[in-house]
Amino acid sequence: MQTPPTVDSLINILPTEPLLMMGAGPVPIPHSVAQANSIVINHLGDTMAKIIHQMKEMARYVFQTESRWILGVAGPGSAAMEMSVCNLVFPGTRVLSVCNGYFGRRFGEMASRVGGQVDYLIVPDGEAAQLAVVREHLERLRPEVLTIAQGETSSTVFNHTLPQITKLARDYGCYVIVDAVCTLSTMPCEMDNWKIDAVVTGGQKGLSSIPGVSLIAFSERAWERINARTAPPPHWCLDAKLAEQFWHNASYHYTAPVSGILALHEALHLICKETLEERFERHLRCSLGLQRGVEAMGLSLYGAAESRLNSVVGIQVPAGVNRAEICKQISLKYRVEISGSFGLDIVRIGQMGEQCRAHHLFRTLHALGSTMKDLGADVDVAAGVAELERELQRGN
Repeated sequence: MQTPPTVDSLINILPTEPLLMMGAGPVPIPHSVAQANSIVINHLGDTMAKIIHQMKEMARYVFQTESRWILGVAGPGSAAMEMSVCNLVFPGTRVLSVCNGYFGRRFGEMASRVGGQVDYLIVPDGEAAQLAVVREHLERLRPEVLTIAQGETSSTVFNHTLPQITKLARDYGCYVIVDAVCTLSTMPCEMDNWKIDAVVTGGQKGLSSIPGVSLIAFSERAWERINARTAPPPHWCLDAKLAEQFWHNASYHYTAPVSGILALHEALHLICKETLEERFERHLRCSLGLQRGVEAMGLSLYGAAESRLNSVVGIQVPAGVNRAEICKQISLKYRVEISGSFGLDIVRIGQMGEQCRAHHLFRTLHALGSTMKDLGADVDVAAGVAELERELQRGN
């Protein structure tokens, strides 16, 4: 028999002073969400059935849909993406994948792996998808499914023409799948009004819950397509019809991540108490305050102004400064965690859920400016912090 390994306990591995998580996710979670995540109950039975019923009611509000087809996913936001694709894309299905970065391309790769015939619309760096260009691709390619991210986390690009794109795609008979992982509850995303067929999100970003439990909403139209499949999808765990057994019939699919479901229930409850209107206003005010503070400090924001994502702010790295060193220094010295990028010379600061609190903004902006000065950049930290203060006061 093998001898047990000698390893450190978590107490010796984790930092003595917790990092402030201000990157592109996961985000800090409220205390009540953390408490909910510490509870284990039976994944079947009356208590769980009531919790699931309430979760679906709250999720309909957050997704802005009347559709009854709300499902949870025991996995990251990418698992919800894959669930949407593997249930709506059949072998031979023509798919148009609108790509502003890494996650847009991920949709296309997922569709290819289940037999879809994928065409990519590659949007130039830092820009949003243009309606006229999408129209040209729809007219020429006649896809059955279109995939797009409302906010491309990797490049911090906001597809601000999304409502027009989704309605146009419906006119062409497309089923539309939208990645709202970093945007749901941080800015408007109106599933029914915008004629979206599937919206996916993860728990660990805008919803301010834990990583690993996600949500998906299918339209009635999409569910009819799922019901019409002549062969089951290739992924057993992500089969929407099997998932229906747990999420709609209080029956067994697999052992549900009960603690994560309780955490997500509490996160949705907090959103409903705050209301979407108040939440959108808070996110916009905080993100614009951070952006103005970054610029006043002497740094440049990434991308065209109309295409900048509020949920994740991209900041161009000054000449002579190493991107990786910024992330390392701000973490080690100032105990603030921000994100690098997927090939672009930017760093990213999250503005999702619990990140959008004034005390987090001031600490993060000061840490960013101080780190830049430490690494030789010419920045005015005091000016940046003062501008952040002015912006936040202006919004009150």
